[in-house]
Amino acid sequence: MRITRLGLVGPVALVALTPLALVSGVEQAEKVVAIAWVAFAAMAGAALLGERSGATTDASKLVWGYGLASGAMIASAAAFIVPDAIGHHPKFGGFGVALGILVGFSAHTLGHRATHVDLPFDHTAAELTAHALAAGTIIGIVYGNMPDLGLLLGLAIVSHKGPAGYAAADRLRRSGKPVSVLFLPAAGVGITAIPAALLDLPSSDALNAVVFGFAAGVFLHIAMDFLPRCELGGEVYEVASVNDDAHALLDRLRTRAVASTALGGGVVFLAWWVLQFGA
Repeated sequence: MRITRLGLVGPVALVALTPLALVSGVEQAEKVVAIAWVAFAAMAGAALLGERSGATTDASKLVWGYGLASGAMIASAAAFIVPDAIGHHPKFGGFGVALGILVGFSAHTLGHRATHVDLPFDHTAAELTAHALAAGTIIGIVYGNMPDLGLLLGLAIVSHKGPAGYAAADRLRRSGKPVSVLFLPAAGVGITAIPAALLDLPSSDALNAVVFGFAAGVFLHIAMDFLPRCELGGEVYEVASVNDDAHALLDRLRTRAVASTALGGGVVFLAWWVLQFGA
């Protein structure tokens, strides 16, 4: 693999920030560091798999990867962040959730326009990096101000990094571009999550309700964006179209899409149940 300078920026920054978090004294710093490195390993490792010469992204694997990740993210955001937001203030928390979903949709929709602009770096890497930096900021703020949160939430939220990295690497490889640029978005969560975790929010129920509601809304938007939609023109169809029976394959994949999302949410529920009542 040819390592580009842009690709080196991410892991170098993550290595530099890790000691800062560990010596900060913040209660949740170690959890944020763990989430950051898991996110990096998931996307970077999957990118290496997708970069292999001759490798072809399998539509079925993509559906299962995205389905499990999005199901886990939806269940985690709904179960671990929404109740806290509503607990601070029902109305402000609800409006925060709505704001997060709408802002996430707006950023994704308007950000797509950047793919039509002539940039000095790859559009795929730029879009994934912006997404990772934003998600990392929210993860850091949430963990830094909710000391009761466990690793389960963060790991479920970054669970989509693997399938996203694999699919992006396959696209980059087929277009002849270096896959190592994905190391930057792979480290993006940690680059912003670690500094954000050191911030203390003012002790205002209304403000905390909006912040945590906004975080939940953004994560719900991300999760819904990664739902494996087996429709014409979507990413699953793009991969499936390499086969002659693309339409028949999409029909078969719809059942797997439903099963994978249900399984992803169910795994989070079972993990929570075991941690809560298994002891």
